[in-house]
Amino acid sequence: MVDAAQFRRTCGRFATGVAIATVSDEEGAPHGMTVNSFTSVSLVPPLVLFCVDYSANLLAMFRSARHYGLSVLSEEQQGLSNRFAQRGQDRFDGVEWVAGEHGVPLIPGALAHLECEVRQVIDAGDHAVFIGEVVGAEVSPGRPLLYFESGYQRLE
Repeated sequence: MVDAAQFRRTCGRFATGVAIATVSDEEGAPHGMTVNSFTSVSLVPPLVLFCVDYSANLLAMFRSARHYGLSVLSEEQQGLSNRFAQRGQDRFDGVEWVAGEHGVPLIPGALAHLECEVRQVIDAGDHAVFIGEVVGAEVSPGRPLLYFESGYQRLE
């Protein structure tokens, strides 16, 4: 059996991009969290997934949402990644955002925006896996914010 520390070190050898997953509450207020557990699942239909730890404060909000957003961060947005990874604060306080076509908050300046309609939520281990159908997508130029071995990296 592989222990949690070894599993974390091993998975840390896989470089990932960084995104902010977002959702609106019943009053339309924006909420979000940093994720690097984001990946495409299917081309037809266009499906993506991201994972949320059961201990995350926003888990119930994502579970009750019909739509969520993903903003893939550029290398200039490391500060936003750090901010949205913090607990116990209004992560959107003073942060610019725009509402997507389906009302989900999106972060300006991101490399890509995806608006997703929830298709399935799977409980797996200590996380909930959210699978969404992409109902809106746009891309912008720039370079990605990368995460590798528990730290941010940049393309050379």
